[in-house]
Amino acid sequence: MKVLIVGSGGREHAIAASVAKSGKVDQIYCAPGNAGIGQIAQCVPIGAMEFDRLTAFAKEKAVDLVIVGMDDPLVGGLVDAMEAENIRVFGPRKNAALLEGSKAFSKDLMKKYHIPTADYAIFSQAEDALEYLHTRAKFPVVLKADGLALGKGVLICNTLQEAEDGVCAIMTERRFGSAGSQIVIEEFLTGREVSVLSFVDGKTIRIMSSAQDHKRALDGDKGLNTGGMGNFSPSPFYTKEVDDFCRKYIYQATVDAMAAEGRPFKGVIFFGLMLTDDGPKVLEYNARFGDPEAQVVLPRMKNDIIDVCNACIDGTLDQLDLQFEDNAAVCVVLASEGYPVKYEKGFPITGLERFEGKTDYFCFHAGTKLDADGKTVLTNGGRVLGVTATGATLQEARKKAYEATEWVDFANKYMRHDIGKAIEEA
Repeated sequence: MKVLIVGSGGREHAIAASVAKSGKVDQIYCAPGNAGIGQIAQCVPIGAMEFDRLTAFAKEKAVDLVIVGMDDPLVGGLVDAMEAENIRVFGPRKNAALLEGSKAFSKDLMKKYHIPTADYAIFSQAEDALEYLHTRAKFPVVLKADGLALGKGVLICNTLQEAEDGVCAIMTERRFGSAGSQIVIEEFLTGREVSVLSFVDGKTIRIMSSAQDHKRALDGDKGLNTGGMGNFSPSPFYTKEVDDFCRKYIYQATVDAMAAEGRPFKGVIFFGLMLTDDGPKVLEYNARFGDPEAQVVLPRMKNDIIDVCNACIDGTLDQLDLQFEDNAAVCVVLASEGYPVKYEKGFPITGLERFEGKTDYFCFHAGTKLDADGKTVLTNGGRVLGVTATGATLQEARKKAYEATEWVDFANKYMRHDIGKAIEEA
């Protein structure tokens, strides 16, 4: 088989690594890819939103399967464009990817189908949102830009002044672009956050192993929201009791709701959950593998990823037994100092060879590129590398992951030092 992966980050590197393990695949392409992906796939200089060029490339190379990793092309309709050209593709169509593409849509869906989530209100005008904050809101509140914002369009506001500034940033200044055309003002929930990825074929859902993200930029969950500074899997807080509740009231209910709305979902649904005192509630949906969730979940999956993708496309997921190793994984993101606001890039990265030939250590490239000579790997983004290790326990995996962060270096290397610290409290 020939497989084309669409995307350029750590998630796509993790997908490529899983695809490379399949005995069914002999050629992997990635558009546009990065320096790390280029070691196991042929990177092609086509952007993820260049739908015409992507479909033309897939047809020219007689690609057997396209896997869309990123949210923007899914929400933009890349799957529909591929299907129109009879190209086999893994991911939700545009009308189903709206589950992630519009927070207003997903909140209204949950309300309609009685899926547990935080109370909320939706506004299209800044003045209406401000009036709500002055007259009805209970603080703290959560402000969410309606559309895609690279995981950064969520603001937690403790005071009325912070909330007013947040509405201004999202709706007036359009800090997140068109994502801020609508705003969701949401009840602030407290508890443990857990991420659960799932495969879906339109009617059947298969749950992957749980994970836990660390969104804030600084130690102690301080600083701005980022795309994710680290992750671990499985979450010790995701108990059988939690799983039973979610399977009954959240997972299948979401799949059934999308089908009932005429938006059957095929691909990956990411459930962002808050384990509150009143039970699990949905914080958000994503319509693809999380990043860096994919980096800790996919290395633990026993199944051939090609078999799973095909089952989702063909509607035969009910015949598949999804299995994961009885181990753990921890990912620590090495970022550029100053991320997610302002940072420099273009620095040489050393020590990457330390990961070669190892089966329990992974270095997933997120923001990297090769220099003009094609020999030296340079930093090329805010999140640069996802250093990941597996172990028999979460504690062992965490220890190994942090040891491995010392193997690589670049000029403005930055990381959080408390990824998975909650493991010790479990």
